Amino acid sequence: MSTAGQVIKCKAAVCWAPKQPLSIEEIEVAPPKAHEVRIKIVATGVCRSDDHVISGALDVKFPLILGHEAAGIVESVGEGVTDLKPGDKVIPLFMPQCGKCRCCVNPDSNLCYKNDLGKYNGVLLDNTTRFTCKGKPVHNFVTSSTFSEYTVVDEIAVAKIHQDAPLDKVCLIGCGFSTGYGSAVNTAKVKPGSTCAVFGLGGVGLSVIIGCKVAGASRIIAVDLNSDKFAKAKEFGATECINPKDYDRPIDEVLTEMTEDGVDYAFEVIGNTGVMVRYNCIILKC
Repeated sequence: MSTAGQVIKCKAAVCWAPKQPLSIEEIEVAPPKAHEVRIKIVATGVCRSDDHVISGALDVKFPLILGHEAAGIVESVGEGVTDLKPGDKVIPLFMPQCGKCRCCVNPDSNLCYKNDLGKYNGVLLDNTTRFTCKGKPVHNFVTSSTFSEYTVVDEIAVAKIHQDAPLDKVCLIGCGFSTGYGSAVNTAKVKPGSTCAVFGLGGVGLSVIIGCKVAGASRIIAVDLNSDKFAKAKEFGATECINPKDYDRPIDEVLTEMTEDGVDYAFEVIGNTGVMVRYNCIILKC
């Protein structure tokens, strides 16, 4: 039986308050309104930003449903939606693309003015939420909220993907992969033949390595405190891997020695400002 136009009851991981574990709850997901899309979430990743909310580091409205790195299938669409239909495979976007604001029409930016990053209003564009739990409204997280079996997003916050795409893999494009790959290819604009250092070999760091390789870097030096990650880093394109714990001197000195004066590009993919400041000196001075 079709669920279009009906409230869907499903499971979701609800964050009721900071510094509390997520709670698996039965929630109600209302049908999409005009220019909205309801999605059945098939796969979702976990981002450090989700953990920042749980730890209380981000000032958001509770309760809310976290998650912004997912892929799923369109269940139903609201009035006025013409580019998507039930059954389409899609990726929810934590960074909407209205296609009309100054940033959207600028080829050098994608920070759409209609995003909720930093503001954390926790609602869709009509200033309401489609989630309720135990009779209470539940807020959205950066226009996505993918820690739920179903979610509703604005039409401008969803991208249609190929029907053959494996959802358990392409969900990473929603945040982790695009962040890392884009930092190398679009932001740093790594040049062919260059030398790169990548600090941190999590999902984003590995994506940086892929971006550097695709851009044609000749040396990609991966740095991490966990040597167990090195095999995967080399599989993705790292040419060398080093662990700072294996040396009795600062790793920037090691890298300078390895590269004869420094690297062309350095990527900090840990989220540690101390690392950014300390190792800025390894970048080659021209």
